[in-house]
Amino acid sequence: MCVSIKTELPEAYIAGFVDSFWALQNSGDSGKNVIVLPDGRIDLLFSKSATEPYHIILLGISTQPEQVVVAPHSVTFAISFKLPAIEYILQDTVADILDNAKNVALRFPHINADVLDDFDTFCCNATERIQQLIPQNLDNRKMKLFDLIYASKGDVSVKELSDQVYWSSRQISRYFNQKLGISIKYYCNIIRFRASFEHIKNGKLFPEGNYTDQSHFIKEIKKLSGVLPKDLYKNINDRFIQLASSGNKKNH
Repeated sequence: MCVSIKTELPEAYIAGFVDSFWALQNSGDSGKNVIVLPDGRIDLLFSKSATEPYHIILLGISTQPEQVVVAPHSVTFAISFKLPAIEYILQDTVADILDNAKNVALRFPHINADVLDDFDTFCCNATERIQQLIPQNLDNRKMKLFDLIYASKGDVSVKELSDQVYWSSRQISRYFNQKLGISIKYYCNIIRFRASFEHIKNGKLFPEGNYTDQSHFIKEIKKLSGVLPKDLYKNINDRFIQLASSGNKKNH
């Protein structure tokens, strides 16, 4: 296969803002059709190919599967951000690019087309830049909110979150709608869906999260992936790219 995927985990001191770094390369002469599933991450992509010049694109939250083509002779390195990065690292909103993307100004001056020749260098430079951008004063209430969502893998209600972070349900809901463009409930459903990737990849085609029953599990999986759990498990031709790469991580 001419398409290769590589993933690295962030250093501990930026892990509150970064989910992972990843690289996607197609060294072949033809494009590769893949399906990208919703996973709750905000991706900053640094790409170049034989036909496209170096460019940087910010992807908003996805709520539905998207068919894309990995261009021939292309390389994409990416930073997959967690929610706190929207406000503190990107200093932006992604509500305007729900299921969409936009070109962004170069906030990472050490990352240019030359860095895309070496993934380890990319990870090191990106880590250094992110560390520089983390402000000294963080809203601990927000950070705890995000930690709870990720720690629970989305299996948490808005009321439970509100009770634990002492932030009203209305304020939490408003924050999510303003920053992400979707409700917190929907976002948690996406995180729960993402948590099922590893189980499904290993052939566990039954509920492991807070699903009511098997029927509810199948319905929610199909809603966000467009197919049944068994189709995700088969992953013919590695078309579901996150399942092809799931578990292929190492610490940076």
